[in-house]
Amino acid sequence: MVRIAVVRKEDCHPQQCGNYLCIRVCPINRKGDECIFQATDTKAGIDEHLCIGCDICVKKCPFDAISIINLPEQLDKPPIHRYGRNGFHLYNLPVPVFGKVVGVIGRNGIGKSTGIKILAGLQKPNLGKDTDATAQDIISFFKGTDAQRFFDMQKLGNVTISYKPQHVDMLTKAVTGKVGALLKKVNENGRLDELAAKLDLQHLFDNDLSTLSGGELQRVALAAAMLKKANVYILDEPTSYLDIKQRFKASSVIKELATPDTAVLVVEHDLIILDYLADLIYVLYGKETCYGAASLPKAGKLGINAYLAGFLREENMRFRDVAIHFSPATVHKKTKNPLLTSWTETSVKQGTFALRAAAGELLRNEVVGVVGENGIGKTTFVKMLAGLVQPSDGGVSVPVAVSYKPQYIDTSSTDLVAVVLKRATEKYAVQLIRPLQLEKLMLKQLNQLSGGELQRVAIAHCLSQDADLYLLDEPSAYLDIEQRLILSKVLREFMETYGKTALIVDHDLLFLDYLCQKLIVIDGEPGRSGHLTGVHEMKQGMNLFLKNVSTTMRRDPENNRPRINKPGSVLDREQMSSGHYYG
Repeated sequence: MVRIAVVRKEDCHPQQCGNYLCIRVCPINRKGDECIFQATDTKAGIDEHLCIGCDICVKKCPFDAISIINLPEQLDKPPIHRYGRNGFHLYNLPVPVFGKVVGVIGRNGIGKSTGIKILAGLQKPNLGKDTDATAQDIISFFKGTDAQRFFDMQKLGNVTISYKPQHVDMLTKAVTGKVGALLKKVNENGRLDELAAKLDLQHLFDNDLSTLSGGELQRVALAAAMLKKANVYILDEPTSYLDIKQRFKASSVIKELATPDTAVLVVEHDLIILDYLADLIYVLYGKETCYGAASLPKAGKLGINAYLAGFLREENMRFRDVAIHFSPATVHKKTKNPLLTSWTETSVKQGTFALRAAAGELLRNEVVGVVGENGIGKTTFVKMLAGLVQPSDGGVSVPVAVSYKPQYIDTSSTDLVAVVLKRATEKYAVQLIRPLQLEKLMLKQLNQLSGGELQRVAIAHCLSQDADLYLLDEPSAYLDIEQRLILSKVLREFMETYGKTALIVDHDLLFLDYLCQKLIVIDGEPGRSGHLTGVHEMKQGMNLFLKNVSTTMRRDPENNRPRINKPGSVLDREQMSSGHYYG
């Protein structure tokens, strides 16, 4: 049995725990040996060979900085990469396959970004040692596997990689100027006009990068990666901030990249899109911030179902105690809750954009989704309810106290998380802090957080405010699938317990399907006009929305999750002709 000891250095505070409490309680240290010691960085260090796995230090550490893990038998080998002694360990890698789109799924903090950066040549693996491995060391390490063939090709110069990073908002910090100038500069394969048309970028060519929305930045970053002359494309979360119609378009373009001479690797948390995109799936499992390992490759549907089941049959590996199942769209109870707020037929004008909203109402104890294309008026409607935008006629007839989480969160603040979440910690530790796993972040500054961490902090801050209506704009951004499902449970229970209502603007249809009882659909012409038809029951609303985007969905018989039908397939044609777009 292989045992690893992980010390999260940022959480280890020896002077605040009574001067190395872990050293004083360790039975091996008390016997006279040095299992736990003061490392050169003044943090705790652990000798894994002396450690007996008693877990006393784990339980006694007040900052939850130590993890002692007995690894599964199949990981009884050196890691591909280790972040220093007592650091994160990565075992196995997903491998690009020429002619196919390979998807990667797994929790945040489990090594997905590390793995794809190693494949992209942006990070050198150390094979668990203190020095970087050579190209030949890596090839020998993977001898007899698909990874060996990939690294062989890379060493011979037969692999050219184009990499799209996860955080597209960093693009404006690295590059300045007009969109057209940037894309022309990277147009190595001459596909600029074609990709600009397919990703709807022509009208942005004269815009400065600093003025683009998140969805526009994502499409520009995606086009920039695809314009490079490469035979391996690695795309980290390519659909974040895109609306569902743009996600379908981007997915079609990504699928077209995969030819016998080209491989595509995609990391994606939107399971509906990943299911539509990927020919093969690698599931990454393990323990966040401690270790991660890639499964054997699986066919797309089987890989996603294995992930939701929490069990890898071929490896005989269970990595989650509870399987995730979805409910049919028809099971939501139609109960008449008390009225929270309502609005009359309303018009809102902002510059050249106009939003028309039919009269509607929101009831207490509900979670209502809002769907529509980007630039169609979703945020305008939310801000109208919040009183941040004044309508030209009509408006809210029953005023309501509102707490609003915007789409874009300030990443520059140096405030401590503990200060921002003071109220949440005092009033909602059980309802928000614990399930959203925010305890470990309290001593960090906001500008030190990852995208997913910052999102969870912003959600908890929003929900901790005194309000009756909570408006959350794209709360699933940067969250992994399990965090999204945990958030769904938190939101539902919070609204039911306190008699509140949540309005959720999001583009992840699986997230909305799992979470919402009702749906608001906004259609129209992006950037010019939007039309809100009312608040619909979930099945009716999804049927209307999917009809607008000419897409049908069915349910997987194994776990009831929604899946996109292949355009033009028999089932797609049958559902369209019957008018049942939402199975």
